[in-house]
Amino acid sequence: MLELTMATVSGADAGATAGMLMADAPSEPGAVLRVGRDASACRLVTPEDWLFVSRVHLEFVCGPDGGWRLTWLRGSQSDPSSEVRLVVGEYAQPLTYGGSVGLPRGAAGEVVVVDRTGPRSVNVGFYHEA
Repeated sequence: MLELTMATVSGADAGATAGMLMADAPSEPGAVLRVGRDASACRLVTPEDWLFVSRVHLEFVCGPDGGWRLTWLRGSQSDPSSEVRLVVGEYAQPLTYGGSVGLPRGAAGEVVVVDRTGPRSVNVGFYHEA
Protein backbone atom coordinates (compact mmCIF):
# COMPACT_ATOMS: atom_id res chain seq x y z
CA MET A 1 0.00 0.00 0.00
CA LEU A 2 1.20 3.50 -0.82
CA GLU A 3 -0.46 6.34 1.08
CA LEU A 4 -0.09 9.96 -0.04
CA THR A 5 -1.06 13.23 1.63
CA MET A 6 -0.76 16.56 -0.16
CA ALA A 7 -0.73 20.13 1.10
CA THR A 8 -0.34 23.20 -1.07
CA VAL A 9 1.45 26.05 0.68
CA SER A 10 1.93 29.67 -0.40
CA GLY A 11 4.04 32.30 1.36
CA ALA A 12 1.04 33.64 3.26
CA ASP A 13 0.08 30.15 4.43
CA ALA A 14 3.52 28.92 5.49
CA GLY A 15 3.11 26.34 8.21
CA ALA A 16 -0.60 25.79 7.49
CA THR A 17 -1.96 22.36 6.60
CA ALA A 18 -5.47 23.42 5.61
CA GLY A 19 -6.71 21.83 2.42
CA MET A 20 -4.77 18.61 2.88
CA LEU A 21 -5.75 15.89 0.41
CA MET A 22 -5.16 12.14 0.68
CA ALA A 23 -4.97 9.20 -1.73
CA ASP A 24 -3.80 5.61 -1.53
CA ALA A 25 -3.38 2.56 -3.72
CA PRO A 26 -2.56 -1.09 -3.06
CA SER A 27 0.97 -2.24 -3.93
CA GLU A 28 -0.20 -4.21 -6.96
CA PRO A 29 1.80 -4.19 -10.21
CA GLY A 30 0.59 -1.41 -12.50
CA ALA A 31 -1.15 0.66 -9.79
CA VAL A 32 -0.68 4.39 -10.45
CA LEU A 33 -1.19 7.57 -8.44
CA ARG A 34 -0.67 10.96 -10.13
CA VAL A 35 -0.26 14.52 -8.84
CA GLY A 36 -0.89 17.60 -10.98
CA ARG A 37 -3.41 20.23 -12.11
CA ASP A 38 -5.57 17.92 -14.28
CA ALA A 39 -8.38 16.50 -12.15
CA SER A 40 -9.33 14.01 -14.87
CA ALA A 41 -5.88 12.34 -14.71
CA CYS A 42 -4.68 13.00 -11.15
CA ARG A 43 -5.80 11.69 -7.76
CA LEU A 44 -4.18 14.66 -5.99
CA VAL A 45 -4.93 17.97 -7.69
CA THR A 46 -3.19 21.31 -7.15
CA PRO A 47 -4.81 24.72 -7.78
CA GLU A 48 -5.35 25.32 -11.52
CA ASP A 49 -3.51 28.65 -11.46
CA TRP A 50 -0.32 27.08 -10.04
CA LEU A 51 1.35 26.86 -13.46
CA PHE A 52 4.68 25.71 -11.99
CA VAL A 53 2.93 22.35 -11.59
CA SER A 54 2.28 20.50 -14.86
CA ARG A 55 -1.13 19.08 -15.71
CA VAL A 56 0.32 15.70 -14.70
CA HIS A 57 3.48 16.48 -12.72
CA LEU A 58 4.37 13.48 -10.55
CA GLU A 59 3.58 9.84 -11.14
CA PHE A 60 3.87 7.03 -8.59
CA VAL A 61 3.83 3.59 -10.27
CA CYS A 62 3.92 0.18 -8.61
CA GLY A 63 6.31 -2.24 -10.30
CA PRO A 64 6.09 -6.01 -10.71
CA ASP A 65 7.80 -6.60 -7.34
CA GLY A 66 5.37 -4.37 -5.40
CA GLY A 67 7.92 -1.55 -5.13
CA TRP A 68 6.89 2.01 -5.99
CA ARG A 69 8.75 4.44 -8.30
CA LEU A 70 8.33 8.19 -8.41
CA THR A 71 8.74 9.96 -11.76
CA TRP A 72 8.76 13.71 -12.43
CA LEU A 73 7.07 13.73 -15.81
CA ARG A 74 8.34 16.12 -18.46
CA GLY A 75 5.83 18.84 -19.30
CA SER A 76 5.41 21.00 -22.39
CA GLN A 77 8.32 23.29 -21.44
CA SER A 78 11.96 22.35 -22.02
CA ASP A 79 12.97 24.01 -18.73
CA PRO A 80 10.69 23.49 -15.71
CA SER A 81 9.51 26.38 -13.53
CA SER A 82 9.75 24.19 -10.44
CA GLU A 83 12.20 22.04 -8.53
CA VAL A 84 11.39 18.63 -7.07
CA ARG A 85 13.15 16.88 -4.23
CA LEU A 86 12.59 13.64 -2.35
CA VAL A 87 13.12 13.78 1.42
CA VAL A 88 13.41 10.61 3.52
CA GLY A 89 14.52 11.23 7.09
CA GLU A 90 17.51 13.57 6.99
CA TYR A 91 18.35 12.61 3.41
CA ALA A 92 17.20 14.96 0.62
CA GLN A 93 17.65 14.10 -3.05
CA PRO A 94 16.85 16.44 -5.94
CA LEU A 95 14.92 14.74 -8.71
CA THR A 96 15.93 15.56 -12.28
CA TYR A 97 13.32 16.80 -14.75
CA GLY A 98 11.98 13.64 -16.37
CA GLY A 99 13.85 11.51 -13.83
CA SER A 100 12.63 8.72 -11.60
CA VAL A 101 13.59 7.14 -8.29
CA GLY A 102 12.46 4.13 -6.26
CA LEU A 103 10.72 4.73 -2.94
CA PRO A 104 12.14 2.80 0.01
CA ARG A 105 9.84 0.06 1.32
CA GLY A 106 8.47 0.54 4.80
CA ALA A 107 9.52 4.18 4.81
CA ALA A 108 7.83 7.53 5.07
CA GLY A 109 9.01 10.73 3.46
CA GLU A 110 8.01 13.73 1.44
CA VAL A 111 8.18 14.91 -2.15
CA VAL A 112 8.46 18.70 -2.34
CA VAL A 113 7.66 20.66 -5.51
CA VAL A 114 8.91 24.24 -5.17
CA ASP A 115 7.94 27.15 -7.45
CA ARG A 116 11.13 28.79 -8.76
CA THR A 117 9.32 32.13 -9.22
CA GLY A 118 7.56 32.58 -5.86
CA PRO A 119 7.10 31.29 -2.32
CA ARG A 120 4.80 28.37 -3.13
CA SER A 121 5.20 24.63 -2.75
CA VAL A 122 3.34 21.37 -3.05
CA ASN A 123 4.26 18.95 -0.28
CA VAL A 124 3.33 15.31 -0.91
CA GLY A 125 3.94 13.07 2.08
CA PHE A 126 4.16 9.34 1.45
CA TYR A 127 4.15 6.13 3.43
CA HIS A 128 5.10 2.93 1.61
CA GLU A 129 4.02 -0.08 3.64
CA ALA A 130 6.46 -2.96 3.66
